[in-house]
Amino acid sequence: MKIVIVGAGPTGLGASYQLHTRGFSDWQLFERSSHVGGLSASFVDEAGFTWDIGGHVLFSHYDYFDSVVDEALNGAWYEHQRESWVRLLESWIPYPFQNNIRHLPPAALNECLEGLKALAGDPRAASNFSEWMDTVFGAGIVKHFMEPYNRKVWGMPLHEMSREWIGERVSVVDLVRIERNIAEKIDDVSWGPNNTFKFPQRGGTGAIFTGIARQFQHHISSSHELVEVDLAARNIVFTNGRQECYDTLITTIPLDIFIDLCRDVPEEVREAARNLVHNSGLIVGIGVEGERRDSKCWMYFPEDNCPFYRVTNFHNYSRWNVPNGDTGSFFSLMCETTYSPHKPVNREGIVEATIEGLVNTGMLSDRERKRIVSRYLIDIPYSYPVPTVRRDAALSVINQFFESYGVYSRGRFGSWKYEVGNMDHSFMQGVEVVDRILTGVEERTFFGRV
Repeated sequence: MKIVIVGAGPTGLGASYQLHTRGFSDWQLFERSSHVGGLSASFVDEAGFTWDIGGHVLFSHYDYFDSVVDEALNGAWYEHQRESWVRLLESWIPYPFQNNIRHLPPAALNECLEGLKALAGDPRAASNFSEWMDTVFGAGIVKHFMEPYNRKVWGMPLHEMSREWIGERVSVVDLVRIERNIAEKIDDVSWGPNNTFKFPQRGGTGAIFTGIARQFQHHISSSHELVEVDLAARNIVFTNGRQECYDTLITTIPLDIFIDLCRDVPEEVREAARNLVHNSGLIVGIGVEGERRDSKCWMYFPEDNCPFYRVTNFHNYSRWNVPNGDTGSFFSLMCETTYSPHKPVNREGIVEATIEGLVNTGMLSDRERKRIVSRYLIDIPYSYPVPTVRRDAALSVINQFFESYGVYSRGRFGSWKYEVGNMDHSFMQGVEVVDRILTGVEERTFFGRV
């Protein structure tokens, strides 16, 4: 059996690692770009600042992935205690917002408390994400944070999103706990799987995946962009003219794009693909000359006084994210903005709009604005696969069809499952699909059983 993998992001590299570890030799990995890592790659700009493609942090649900990362980095990482905040009404509220509303101005605090006390209905009966928020958080928290923030992140009407994806992504509410936090002036910040995280000392998040790929570099063909798939003949064609036959194909490119590349796909599968929704992202890196003493890791911005929904103090992750590792002389802010058909953004003006937003929110002073030495922009056409109410039915039709032809679509946009789209989830989707192909064992991550 010959196995071909398309895409050298975390999932493709997870599949490759598992094939390499198992001693399976008849396989090849093809990557469109000149580097590995996909959305987890990192880049160094002309001024010497390192940037990720968005705010990645390394926390894991899998011992297996932890051991692979340890091997790839050889212990060269920093470990951080998460410190994340919400900027709202000229106040800083510790994350998760709903557990720390005591930091709000009195009027907003009372609105949030009254909304919690008036909660009614069963969240399990909610037919979409918007209804779920109303029944879990109440009118005040939804008004001040949940609705404006999620509208900024997702770039689409929230009633078109399902509630099934939420899981550990959102901290639900305990009114007794919140009232205790207010009375005893407690900051409740330990919630979540990423309350501690690691980060590579050098090379950004991409260092993890370049380290993994070194073991089987001879199996990787870069600068190969897929242009056509003949499902019946089990043959793929690249823009450079190369053709490759396979017995089993693991694809990690966006599922809707992959379908467009395939011959003889039935109309019902193409129709299902039209129900797959994604948003796009603009990552703006701002490098500044000067020292920034701020222990925050990342911050959320639900208000309209800035285009971004999240900012990372990227210099805090590793001093080598700034030129010469000199955090006494430089700092870096990585800002993330969503765009979509429902939320258009002026790409040409996003860098200056981001800088203006940093000033508006108190993240940059006028003096620091004049000391900006790097402006870096990354455009991500596929940022988040949106968990819409129609997604699961569409995926059922699509996956059943492709697997009948020996094709397994996995990864953040291959599976189109945001809830298992973190780096560790994505890597393990690759590992587990290989185990399924070779031994028939169940894929736990892809089927949501982690």
